[in-house]
Amino acid sequence: MNAPVKPARSEASPPVVGRSASRPGRMAHGDPWHAAGPALDALDNATTAFFAKLTGGMSPIGSLLAYVDWMTHLAAAPGRQIALSKLAASHMEALAKYAMQVAVDEKAPMPVPPAPGDHRFEHPAWKAWPFRLQAASFLLMQDWWKAATGNLRGVSPHHLDMVSFTARQLIDMYSPSNLPWTNPEVLEAARSSGGKNFSQGFSNFLEDSRRNLDGESDPAAEAYTPGKDVAITPGKVVFRDRLIELIQYSPATESVASEPVLIVPAWIMKYYILDLKPDDSFIRYMVSQGRTVFAISWRNVTAEDRDLGLDDYRTLGVMAALDVIEKIVGEQKVHMVGYCLGGTLSSLTAATMARDGDNRLASLTLLAAQTDFTEAGEINLFIDDSQVAFLESLMWDRGYLDAKQMSGAFQALRSNDLVWSKLIREYLLGQRPTLNDVMAWNADATRMPYRMHSEYLRRLFLR
Repeated sequence: MNAPVKPARSEASPPVVGRSASRPGRMAHGDPWHAAGPALDALDNATTAFFAKLTGGMSPIGSLLAYVDWMTHLAAAPGRQIALSKLAASHMEALAKYAMQVAVDEKAPMPVPPAPGDHRFEHPAWKAWPFRLQAASFLLMQDWWKAATGNLRGVSPHHLDMVSFTARQLIDMYSPSNLPWTNPEVLEAARSSGGKNFSQGFSNFLEDSRRNLDGESDPAAEAYTPGKDVAITPGKVVFRDRLIELIQYSPATESVASEPVLIVPAWIMKYYILDLKPDDSFIRYMVSQGRTVFAISWRNVTAEDRDLGLDDYRTLGVMAALDVIEKIVGEQKVHMVGYCLGGTLSSLTAATMARDGDNRLASLTLLAAQTDFTEAGEINLFIDDSQVAFLESLMWDRGYLDAKQMSGAFQALRSNDLVWSKLIREYLLGQRPTLNDVMAWNADATRMPYRMHSEYLRRLFLR
């Protein structure tokens, strides 16, 4: 594979993958690594990128290290093993007792109730024998694995979280709700339709497979066209550079407030999340309240934008927008609204403006934005040095991170709602969801440049 020529590193550049920066003495004396470093870096990156494509961008090395850490500590903890054995025996006893109870009383309480938000067994058909017993057996097994992969002395907390998460994903695969012969709702649909749900589900599966192979867009994205069905608040583009378009929305009142509003959306999705249908549009509401509203629309980057960094998003994005707004409305202070990743960038921008004595902001409002990365939640399961190195090699090869990698991570975090429920609804029940504007926006994802995303992961999450 031909490696793109890489620019010289600056202080703002992400760390070069694979190369040690702590060997200046040997480099000065003709170190062979120094002489062949770029070529060897390219070899390492190309190799890692090859495996990353096979694993969907997930690092098997990080997962293996987590599993070994958990397994060896558990093997060295006989007391914990005895406790887990007793718990297994207790669960078997509880299941046997429940089997006798539910045979005569379908309202008998389960020995382990479903977790909050787990709706897999809510359908009335699950109350009948033997489906209620199957659900109880699954929930008891799930509870045992939760205890087995729970707090274990000596194991890295990150590794423990990874093992627990992986165990949960594997167990969910075998949930009785996912199998057509153990899901009473599916069996009921097959009985009432004469099996047409399976033929329709297979047709849905073939259609989705064809769309994925052909690289076609999601049907939801085709159902709601920006500028026609969504993003229809009147306005015009007043500025454009290599990274953004700045939209100024037309006033809807006779007079407007002197201080304008600037909306900074995330660049992993399109800006119109805040301008969906008219009755769901935050931007239309703000305009109707007499505000002059500007919004940034981020460019969907390509491989040519691989070296755009996080600070470029600040200067070519937010700061450039503020400069244009100042020329349009004069020296009025701006109310900045940051959404999601745009909120993180807005916070960084506001901090640098305060540092530099730039007082053009009247207020800063953050919507679903993250500023403290010390406890980032379950997304940290996908962010460690091994995983970031894998993603960096994948981005090095392409020049950007494809939206599918991001969506795959979020789907895994909510697999019951976003993966298995789709399998049941569309492929086993043969139903298609009613498309809505939020689904269309969610399907209209964007890419992220190599350098920016590497800086974002390493400097905010890891460091």
